[in-house]
Amino acid sequence: MALRHPGAPPMRAAVGRAVRRAAASSSRPSPRAWSTARSEAATATADDAATPPSPPSFRAHIDFRALQASLPAHRANVAARLSPADPDAVAALYDAWRSAADAADAARAQRNELAASMKKPVPPDEREKLVAAGRAAKERAAALEAAAAAADDALQAAAQRLPNLAHPDAPVGGEEHAVVVREVGSRPEFPFPPLDHLALASSLDLIDFDAGAAAAGTKFVYLKRAAAQLELALCTWALGRATAAGFVPMTTPDLVRASVLEKCGFQPRADNTQVYSIEDSPLCLTGTAEVPLAAVHMDAIVDTAALPIRMAAFGHCFRTEAGAAGSASRGLYRVHQFSKVELFVLCDAASSDALLADLVAFEESLFRDLGLHYRLLDMPTGDLGAPAHRKFDVEAWMPGLARYGEVSSASNCTDYQARRLNIRHRPGGAAGSGRGAPQFVHTLNATAAAVPRLVVAILENFQDESGCVTVPEPLRPFMGGVDVIRPPG
Repeated sequence: MALRHPGAPPMRAAVGRAVRRAAASSSRPSPRAWSTARSEAATATADDAATPPSPPSFRAHIDFRALQASLPAHRANVAARLSPADPDAVAALYDAWRSAADAADAARAQRNELAASMKKPVPPDEREKLVAAGRAAKERAAALEAAAAAADDALQAAAQRLPNLAHPDAPVGGEEHAVVVREVGSRPEFPFPPLDHLALASSLDLIDFDAGAAAAGTKFVYLKRAAAQLELALCTWALGRATAAGFVPMTTPDLVRASVLEKCGFQPRADNTQVYSIEDSPLCLTGTAEVPLAAVHMDAIVDTAALPIRMAAFGHCFRTEAGAAGSASRGLYRVHQFSKVELFVLCDAASSDALLADLVAFEESLFRDLGLHYRLLDMPTGDLGAPAHRKFDVEAWMPGLARYGEVSSASNCTDYQARRLNIRHRPGGAAGSGRGAPQFVHTLNATAAAVPRLVVAILENFQDESGCVTVPEPLRPFMGGVDVIRPPG
């Protein structure tokens, strides 16, 4: 279950609002909803254009020359993603920055030349002229340096809004254009009307939203009895499977710096953000372990021989779920806090496509072993989020909800995040060996187990007519002897 990259620019925000309104009564927004969102977004983008950008909190190592050389591809990319980013403006800002930087360099050279002249013996009247000229050169250099810094700020602010280039095979459009790659298994058939997870959880005394609301607010929940055991079982089992597959098991901080979120492609301080920020602090609650895992090697040159670096983390996820409403968000399907096992990979550029396929295959193996009927979707450009080059979602069938629901996703972000986090490797030798120019790594992420939605899927798929639920076999060793969830007492 991916964290939608929050605080998106206004066009994406408007699209999201319109799509969520349509989704309140259906599982996927219609083409008409997407068209309406485009129209609404145009107005929001015009308003945003009049707002001066804030100075960037970091410098992204963007290849501006490559961008200028491929402007048609970037124009098509922002159009396909419904992004208000403007690659032509970025290219123009890059030219303006280069001109400003060249002027500042020339002014510094003149200032230094005059300073060197003053160290030589000169007549008093000439020295007075040199002093005046040196003072003027110093002031001019300072002004041009300030202009170059402002030009760099403007360039970074605009460039950091550019999304990653989408894979050429990614479907173009909104969520309704997702392509079903395959379906695995079949929908369970019940000789009785299946209950949804809320009805089952109520009769089995598994969840308490009322206590959650009293303690923390709406959409917070207490998991009880076998549901609490299921949470721990799912995370322990998934983390164990990931470790056996070569991932390094980790636990991560629940709080991260806002700048780290931004470098990963999120906008934690935006009005419609999905991120909880700590007041009067640079810290935010993380919505996915992807973010702290991405920061492990920030500002480092990793050993090329160690690639790919595979990490798997158990973490808590906190999301505001701004704008989420309707039947599609009922019960455990969308909550403000939950547990998740996340996978994260660093690799070289040549390996990322194959490693994305490996991540998808690993995710699918988990859901097959749980006995779930699911489908794999190739996600379209309008649903990728800024960092993703390509993304595949897994949706499990949820009989009580009578629809598929997203339970996992896997994304290849190529070098988009690495250029912001400054994570590189040195081909041809180990880090620090001096052989080969450092290159930016590629990053990938995937979900191994998102607890609430897997609990929904397990309760609804493995219920029986008596209201009991059979625990999937792989989880039973972690359930303290509970093979069937029965009503208490």
